[in-house]
Amino acid sequence: MADTAELRARNSAFWAQAAPGWIRHADRQDQLGEPLGAVAMTRLNPRPGERVLDAGCGCGGTTAALAAAVGPTGAALGVDLAESMVAAAATRFPPPRHPGLRFAAADIETEALPDGPYDAAYSRMALMLLADPVAGCANIRQALRPGGRLAATVFRDSTANPWLPLAVLGAAPHVGALPPLPVGDEPGPFAFADPSRARRILAAAGFDTIAVERHDTTMPAPDEPDIVSEWLIEIGPAGAAYRAAPASQQAAARVATAGLLGRFREPGVGYRLPAGLWLITATAP
Repeated sequence: MADTAELRARNSAFWAQAAPGWIRHADRQDQLGEPLGAVAMTRLNPRPGERVLDAGCGCGGTTAALAAAVGPTGAALGVDLAESMVAAAATRFPPPRHPGLRFAAADIETEALPDGPYDAAYSRMALMLLADPVAGCANIRQALRPGGRLAATVFRDSTANPWLPLAVLGAAPHVGALPPLPVGDEPGPFAFADPSRARRILAAAGFDTIAVERHDTTMPAPDEPDIVSEWLIEIGPAGAAYRAAPASQQAAARVATAGLLGRFREPGVGYRLPAGLWLITATAP
């Protein structure tokens, strides 16, 4: 297993390469990916006037939802490692139309988070991607006021999310070399599959009242196999290689991925992608 410095460098390179896919599909990701964070948003219950941190904000849709919840007397800061995604978030949600909403590019593992303290912190599918999750979660905890609350979601294991690897498996034979895939507890979709590890990380980061709860949901997607396949390819590990491939190879990758995803499709209705999550909640002492 790689050391933390190597994992951080790998993360930085990966997200710089992956960002164009996330930016291109930002509206689709906001809509179709909403079920992945809905339970954490409900549990966090951001209230008018609160200051809320969004750790791993991507292209800003979740931060905008938090800002809407806290209203004009509150504030929401979205933080992400990928500078181009943060820039896209600021363009999608400009300050004049979204008062109280801000974005910052920062590595939450190594940089103090600005403008704290916060009343609450939210994270949708980001904690599992940290090279040093204890350091990242400790920084989130330090940004919270005493009694501040955290609500986050992460994936469980691959059996609870059977669709997730299929875009890689479908695209890989048709595009160029892919980045190294995670091994064991390395940053990746299943790094928090073991709930006891999630509890240990949050405890080591200094949180109290830690709970890790099982949650099952479904991501509905339209009956558009080509579009759904491209979306999942572009936001995953094969995205950069896919974008660099000739059009004929891209088409072959989409066809292969659509074939693998067929078990989750009802023709004329659409896709129902099952997602098994952990809802992580905790409080700053």
